[in-house]
Amino acid sequence: MRKKVLVGMSGGVDSSVAAYLLKEQGYDVTGAFMNLWAETGKPEAESLRSACYSPEGKEIEDVKKVAELLNIRLYIVDLSKEYAKEVLQYFKKEYLAGRTPNPCVVCNRLLKFGLLRDKASSLSGIHFDFFATGHYARAEYDKTLNRYTLKKATDTEKDQSYFLFLLTQKQISQSIFPLGRYQKKQVRALAKKYNLPVSEKKESQDFISGDRSLLFEDRMEEGPIVDRTGRVLGRHKGIFRYTIGQRKGLGIAAKSPLYVIGINPAKNHIVVGEKKDVYGRQFIAENVNLVSLEKIDAPLKVNAKIRYKHTAATAVVEPADNRGNLRIRFERPQWAITPGQAVVFYRDDVLLGGGVIRRKGL
Repeated sequence: MRKKVLVGMSGGVDSSVAAYLLKEQGYDVTGAFMNLWAETGKPEAESLRSACYSPEGKEIEDVKKVAELLNIRLYIVDLSKEYAKEVLQYFKKEYLAGRTPNPCVVCNRLLKFGLLRDKASSLSGIHFDFFATGHYARAEYDKTLNRYTLKKATDTEKDQSYFLFLLTQKQISQSIFPLGRYQKKQVRALAKKYNLPVSEKKESQDFISGDRSLLFEDRMEEGPIVDRTGRVLGRHKGIFRYTIGQRKGLGIAAKSPLYVIGINPAKNHIVVGEKKDVYGRQFIAENVNLVSLEKIDAPLKVNAKIRYKHTAATAVVEPADNRGNLRIRFERPQWAITPGQAVVFYRDDVLLGGGVIRRKGL
């Protein structure tokens, strides 16, 4: 009997080719599209854009065309309430706490690799053996470690393992990443070769690339922009508009360029400093999830990334306390260590684990 696989489909090139490849490999393929915007309100949905999902309409049309061409079942799964509660509220809470969140990692663990499969199974009455996506990453079982591991994709420019560090061992064991060994140009070529209707579709943008101020209409308080001594230099337009390392949009005339170096929600302050003040070497990571390791109980040399586009740098990871938090010390100062962002650490191409940056400079 053929193994049944559910493919999370967004209406884009990558997930469409992933579904095609799995069908060619002999799997019994079903597609599922996450409907995320029904409960968030029309104006908001029309103004915000998400990296994985845009407001429904064109994306649903595209995913239906692909499913029809591939002759696979497709379910539109309403996760709008869960998205609003687990992802958008998290996004808002973190920004208002003076941090810069990475909601994609939360969405992957709770929704895409969790509730989507559960709800699709309930709707269809099908027990799915596996769940697949168009992520550029690799999942393997390591007999020596007796663990499922995540590895970087062959196409290192497109590698998305960073966004998957919160996945559990169970989730990884039941996941397939068909594009893990493909180059992006090969995926585009396959889409064109098999006349997939999304072959020319553009890449998605950041998590929220529209006017995110709509999420903060009730929290638009202005406040002071201060230097490290507390001297007021200007006014900000709401702390959610700022992140560590930001230079543009400060509205301050100064002899040398100023950058955001701190956000103080208690005082409603944005703190600015010189370029050298943006660099840091160490911080504490919380909400740690270890993937290819069972534990870290001694200093461990790794290559760590403090945001998706950050070039991994040599660091030492070690226990920070008895609560599972980790201290990360870089060999060299790094630009804009940002509370709220994910730190993910590797050994060669193996993703060891990751956590959320909470305190820097310790």
